[in-house]
Amino acid sequence: MTKGHVAVKNPIPVKVEAGKAYFWCSCGQSKNQPFCDGTHKVEGKFAPIAWKADEDGEKWFCGCKQTNSAPFCDGSHKKI
Repeated sequence: MTKGHVAVKNPIPVKVEAGKAYFWCSCGQSKNQPFCDGTHKVEGKFAPIAWKADEDGEKWFCGCKQTNSAPFCDGSHKKI
């Protein structure tokens, strides 16, 4: 998988709602991090990653776009 541009060098905590779909930005160019705003269409090689919450809670979405467990942080930001 092609990795996106580094948006931020840390995970982004998000309070999620059960049943709601979230679209994680994989290109790193969105102005609405960690979520997609359609900017990936300019480069043409990225697409948002859809994820649906099973329950209410907090999730740590990847901000550096280098994760191997998209859309969530796997600690990859510690290596950049």
